Amino acid sequence: MGTQPEQVLEDNLVKQLQELGYAFVAIKDETALLKNLKSQLEKHNQVTLTDKEFGRVLNHLNKGVVFDRAKILRDKMQLTKDNGESIYLEFIQQEHWCQNQFQVTHQVSMAGAYKNRYDVTLLVNGLPLVQVELKRRGLELKEAFNQVNRYQRHSFGSSHALFQYVQLFVISNGVNTKYYANNKHQTFKQTFYWANKENKLITQLEAFTKAFLEPCHLSKMLTKYIVLNETHKVLMVLRPYQYYATEAIIDRVKNTDKNGYIWHTTGSGKTLTSFKASQTLMQLPKVNKVVYVVDRKDLDFHTSQEFNSFSAGSVDGTDDTKALVNQLSGNTKLIVTTIQKLNTAISKLRFLPKMEKLQEERIVFIFDECHRSQFGETHNRIKKFFPQAQMFGFTGTPIFAENAVKNELGKRTTKELFDECLHKYLITDAIKDENVLKFSVEYIGRYKEKEGSTTNIDIEVEDIDTKELLESPQRLEKIADYILENHARKTHSRSLTGMFCVSSVDVLIRYYELFKKRKDEGKHNLKIATIFSFTDNEEDKGANGILPDYEEDGLSMAADPAAPYTANSHTREKLDAFITDYNTLFNTKFSTKDSQSFYNYYNDISKRVKKKEIDLLLVVNMYLTGFDSPPLNTLYVDKNLKYHGLIQAYSRTNRLYTEQKSHGNIIVFRNLKQATDDAIALFSNNNAKEDIEAIILEPYEVYVAKFNEACLDLLKIAPTVKSVDSLPSEDEELEFVKAFRELMRLKNVLTTFADFSFEDLSMAEQRFEDYKSKYLDLYDKVKTGTAKEKESILNDVDFELELIHRDEINVAYILKLLAKLNGATPEDQQKQKKAILDMLTGEATLRSKRELIEKFIEENLPHIEDADEVPEAFETFWAQEQQKALAAISQEEKLDPMKLQALLGNYLFTERKPLRDDVIDMVEVKPSLLQRKAVYERVLDKVVGYVDTFINGMGVRV
Repeated sequence: MGTQPEQVLEDNLVKQLQELGYAFVAIKDETALLKNLKSQLEKHNQVTLTDKEFGRVLNHLNKGVVFDRAKILRDKMQLTKDNGESIYLEFIQQEHWCQNQFQVTHQVSMAGAYKNRYDVTLLVNGLPLVQVELKRRGLELKEAFNQVNRYQRHSFGSSHALFQYVQLFVISNGVNTKYYANNKHQTFKQTFYWANKENKLITQLEAFTKAFLEPCHLSKMLTKYIVLNETHKVLMVLRPYQYYATEAIIDRVKNTDKNGYIWHTTGSGKTLTSFKASQTLMQLPKVNKVVYVVDRKDLDFHTSQEFNSFSAGSVDGTDDTKALVNQLSGNTKLIVTTIQKLNTAISKLRFLPKMEKLQEERIVFIFDECHRSQFGETHNRIKKFFPQAQMFGFTGTPIFAENAVKNELGKRTTKELFDECLHKYLITDAIKDENVLKFSVEYIGRYKEKEGSTTNIDIEVEDIDTKELLESPQRLEKIADYILENHARKTHSRSLTGMFCVSSVDVLIRYYELFKKRKDEGKHNLKIATIFSFTDNEEDKGANGILPDYEEDGLSMAADPAAPYTANSHTREKLDAFITDYNTLFNTKFSTKDSQSFYNYYNDISKRVKKKEIDLLLVVNMYLTGFDSPPLNTLYVDKNLKYHGLIQAYSRTNRLYTEQKSHGNIIVFRNLKQATDDAIALFSNNNAKEDIEAIILEPYEVYVAKFNEACLDLLKIAPTVKSVDSLPSEDEELEFVKAFRELMRLKNVLTTFADFSFEDLSMAEQRFEDYKSKYLDLYDKVKTGTAKEKESILNDVDFELELIHRDEINVAYILKLLAKLNGATPEDQQKQKKAILDMLTGEATLRSKRELIEKFIEENLPHIEDADEVPEAFETFWAQEQQKALAAISQEEKLDPMKLQALLGNYLFTERKPLRDDVIDMVEVKPSLLQRKAVYERVLDKVVGYVDTFINGMGVRV
């Protein structure tokens, strides 16, 4: 039997949805869509609307982009009827979410830049809120994702743009089914499978439909579990484990007075989960307040920002204990604070009159990363002070008997403090679901249990763990040089970033000075930063792997900033010197003169790491927990870690980012093999050996074998580079694209290994690059193809150009090479020129610029005497060529130059391709109706080509 046709899949889905309670409605085009919307809104609101009144409703609905419309959907509309009566129209019932009108239709046609026909559309009260796109069994699910993206570009925004009300997309090929929020910025990695409460995936379309698309459940997801992120102006939807955790907490509060905790692995989005739980709990009549508690000032700032991004103004940040007391005793329903301020509020006599009034109120406390500060007297004090309170903890790494540290109260586990675990989502679950990445752990040095890289630091450390050896100058120098030699490889040519955690402040200072010395010697140009607490100057803080509390190594200052420094003054002076380097690098003015400046320095580092402006961050304990930076992919480790400290530190590297970031790199300079295995066994809560294999990448040799096997598959399709040009049809071209893409993915993993060499592979590097050029040629064919009548099947393929493109290879980088070319000998000039032109051919974003840059090299560069003048000369050249190209388009197509400028400006601002009417409006001699389609497509291709050549991927202001 052949593959199931897409039509059969669609028909079966529509039938199943009707059985679940959806009413079928035939809608073929926008006219029918509008007619149905009118009748459904009238039915839902129990009103009758005249055509004029409905026209005002459509005007109200047709405003803004997806984010704005998501707000309109959730608000009521004040409508003045023709007779002067004022009524309120509701677009979706949120409190009683089952009380909405549910319909299903299919094959709705919409005409925008191109005419599109959508597979299955789910309507709520007449508005299209869920779009289902199907592919026949056997096709990549990513093709359906790319198809939705095409609809976003071509037709969702056309006419009344009602399809911009879509909140969720569902994509399926029958076997695999995923859902995601309507957010054009996300990648395929940010699409999710649904699952049951035990995290068993529900992938088959029929089972997914029954579980997820059932009307009441879908409506609950739409009204309760989509978050409107105010910071980024995008929609976010909860993943299944986040949904189940939130539901478990709500059920616990509604029906019991018991506590509980959520065990969700680090990197799985606990802040979003806790926000939805907090937001829902604060709306319950029986709950007076919800207090979200973090344990350090930086997390207080970070979490308040995140909470307010999810819902603007939902959190009124507490700057001091007095403000916290005022919020607790006032009308604020949701409060974010630190455990230190909360402890002060219930301990100081001056606050007691206000605080004691709260003791009988129903307050829900939610503790972020509850293992860090909840194991001392503070937790008991809070519990005793608020006898009516319920307490819930979130943690990625709970405390069990095995990893508990003895304190004044003995060994306390998470279960003892918070009662039972309400929901689990372990690191093995997250990796299986592709919600976080695997780790590649390489042990660099000579150990008895050698695994991963065979590279060593040439220092016998085997089982010797003495301070003298570990901090010897020879060892530190070799480690620093190893990092400098391999950092570009580990971070994909510095398009990703790294962190280096060390055993003590003293060792950190020595490492920083080594890196600085190497930079002064011209041996590297990495942007390196550091921050540490100077309250203590311990020898090996954190050596037991227990991440310290706020008082030990938070954003702490000496007790009296104005007091003279003795024992600690050297450490503080060093930090100030390092901050001075930072100020010089980034033109800032930070110092340790007061706690606020120090705190601002901390926040600035956080922002720059996330923006990839810092290549390497040196730390002792800071940033090893509670810090989320997706571009960070590499952690160098020269300190002893174990259990939750180890998992927390490693997990800084495994956040999803781009296709290029395939895993988190952990490079360990100590013998942590057993500690790593023990930590994974403890926190995966399952079969230890299987879980270690699931969490850590396989050895280098395995990926070499996989690459060579994939190479054979490629050669079956295209035995030679030249044979790619002779592939008989798009079907074979598609197979070639898939085969080479798999080869790129494997190479992407291989290049991060210290042992990587093309000599180990069955394909030489030059041949790989030649095939890559053919791969890019096919991409260009799809991008600029003129066969518009028939959609290319390659349109539905994600070429994953991120695996080719390196962020620093842009025009700014090319200009630096041109400056060097300017002063080179004729022989070197020819070599460098060829290297530059090959680079332009190999970089996807620069191919369109090659001809012009080659022209600049040939015609302008020989007349520039000073290399420093190259950037300015290039900018002048580029501006002239840009004007020539624009004039050429106007003349060739007889376009109004002013209208062309306006159209380009609008295109760049909205990122939406111009509509046909806008393009035709520029043409001075209007084409006939039969000619319009061809003229529109020709002009659109030139406009897009102009933007790709002169605007996109420049990296400089031109």
